[in-house]
Amino acid sequence: MGIHQCEDVEKGGKNGLEDLKKPLVQGEKIIVSNELGYGTDGSSSQNGSDGSIWMVLLSTFVAVCGSFEFGSCVGYSAPTQSAIREDLDLSLAEYSMFGSILTIGAMLGAITSGLVTDSLGRKGAMRMSASFCITGWLAVYFSMGALLLDMGRFFTGYGIGIFSYVVPIFIAEIAPKSIRGGLTTLNQLMIVCGASVAFLLGTVATWRTLALTGLVPCLVLLIGLFFVPESPRWLAKVGREKEFEVALRRLRGKDADVSKEAAEIQVYIETLQSFPKAKMLDLFQTKYIRSLIIGVGLMVFQQFGGINGISFYVSETFVSAGLSSSKIGTIAYACIQVPITIVGAILMDKSGRRPLLMASASGTFLGCFLTGASFFLKSNAMLLGWVPVLAIGGVLLYIASFSIGMGAVPWVIMSEIFPINVKGAAGSLVVLVNWLGAWAVSYTFNFLMSWSPTGTFSIYAGFSAMTILFVAKIVPETKGKTLEEIQACIDS
Repeated sequence: MGIHQCEDVEKGGKNGLEDLKKPLVQGEKIIVSNELGYGTDGSSSQNGSDGSIWMVLLSTFVAVCGSFEFGSCVGYSAPTQSAIREDLDLSLAEYSMFGSILTIGAMLGAITSGLVTDSLGRKGAMRMSASFCITGWLAVYFSMGALLLDMGRFFTGYGIGIFSYVVPIFIAEIAPKSIRGGLTTLNQLMIVCGASVAFLLGTVATWRTLALTGLVPCLVLLIGLFFVPESPRWLAKVGREKEFEVALRRLRGKDADVSKEAAEIQVYIETLQSFPKAKMLDLFQTKYIRSLIIGVGLMVFQQFGGINGISFYVSETFVSAGLSSSKIGTIAYACIQVPITIVGAILMDKSGRRPLLMASASGTFLGCFLTGASFFLKSNAMLLGWVPVLAIGGVLLYIASFSIGMGAVPWVIMSEIFPINVKGAAGSLVVLVNWLGAWAVSYTFNFLMSWSPTGTFSIYAGFSAMTILFVAKIVPETKGKTLEEIQACIDS
């Protein structure tokens, strides 16, 4: 049976933003989706009968402050490029290093995130991440040259590298099944919100002031962590039984019967610990190789489609295209991301992963083509009045298309295609590939633009076209399927 012949067998299983509208109370029914009695994400299916949602919502709000901080760090370099280069007399190479060193720090943060999160707990890891980000922002604020500027950017990168792992893990571990999908999508949404706010504030604030605004979500998170419980699953994993039950009861409500959910979590933890620990080399076995190709391939195409180069330096791209001021384009860029990301989250479980990915890649291809065409017209002094229009239109089409599919869907598919016994090793490798690609694109973008703006966007358009073919030929549809059914599609 080919990939295209795999049928959806579980219809109606939504876990998008609409899940937030569903009632928490699901009765005493335990949904069994595999022999262990757990969902495909390895989480408990029991929701508790009289739980209170407010502590879950508060805990999620505190956690996604880390996601907002992630977006603030990513969005910082775009509106500040010309001001920082002018004030600190930085060369193009020095600013490219400043912009891209964030991804190096994030890569190291992602690599160590599993160890940090398991050692310090989910709350401890978030505190550590916030501390690194605060240190980094202060270094950027007080910097008088490239060295302290780069150190600050590296520290914020390390902090968001851990945030990128621990925030979705924490939310998935505290949320009841009925609203887990909706709450988990808030992670990506708040990343986009953070980047958009940084873009908007950067049009009116100085670069030093903008650095100080990056402290706000960290401070809110650090204060908020005093009022929310630790992940019950982590507490169970490390053997802190009393705290485990207290945390679970705080999340489900003092009158809720949590005995069944607590028992399920304990069984699942024991089952996980019985698996042999997978190593990175194990992923290259024949039975895992296709999953590995899919996961790594999607991350390569996501990054080499140019997203981090375009988003990190979007203001200067607009100026290069002939705009007298980059503010209009930057504001439009910031405003378009949030609503489109919400639409993408809703469509993910309605249209399916594959159609959304192919439509998204088609849009990024067209956006790169239009932007490249604008620079071609400018270099040949043709239709000069259309150059800024095509540049803004192309970049906005690109970011809208990326936000609706290529931004979030590869991460969703990555979490679905690997068997549970290798998810840790596979996740580490895929995240490493993602951040390596992010660094390569963000560091080379300015040099490629100096070489040929038309050629730069043509390269990105080429990767977008290859993404469509890769998804059509290799990537299975995972909507509405259990882990076992997804594995059957991949193996066939």
